[in-house]
Amino acid sequence: MTLALAYWCVLIAALLPYLWVSIAKGSGQRYNNRDPRGWQARQDNPRCIRANAAQLNAYEAFAPFAAGVVLAQLAGVAHAHIAALALTFVVMRVLHGVLYLADKHGLRSLVWVVGYGCVIALLVLAALKAAAIAPV
Repeated sequence: MTLALAYWCVLIAALLPYLWVSIAKGSGQRYNNRDPRGWQARQDNPRCIRANAAQLNAYEAFAPFAAGVVLAQLAGVAHAHIAALALTFVVMRVLHGVLYLADKHGLRSLVWVVGYGCVIALLVLAALKAAAIAPV
C-alpha cells in the first residue's frame, strides 16, 4: 500500500459529512436553505435526525484523522502502516454512518471505537517514530 492511498482516504473522510447531510436533507420536510440550522431543528423524521448526527460526527472525526496521517508521514512511519490505518479508518467511518442511519447504536459504537483506534495508532506511531529519530 502506498502513501497516496492514505491521502485519498483523507479526501474521502473530508467528503463523508456531505454524504450524510445530503441524506438528512432528503429525509426530512422540504429543505430550506435560507435557514438550514433552524430547518434541521424542526425535523422530526428519525432518519433525518440520525443522518445529521452522522454528519456532525464525521466532521468531529476528520481533524484528528487528517492530523494523524500527516504527522505519521512527517515522522517517517512506514507508508504501508499509514495506508492500512487510513483505509481501515475510512471503512469504519462509512460503516459508522450506515449504522447511524440504520439505528444500530451498539454496532455503531463498536465501529467508532475501531476507527478512533486507527487515529490513536497513527498518532502514537508518529510520536514513537519522532522520539526514535530525535530523542528528548
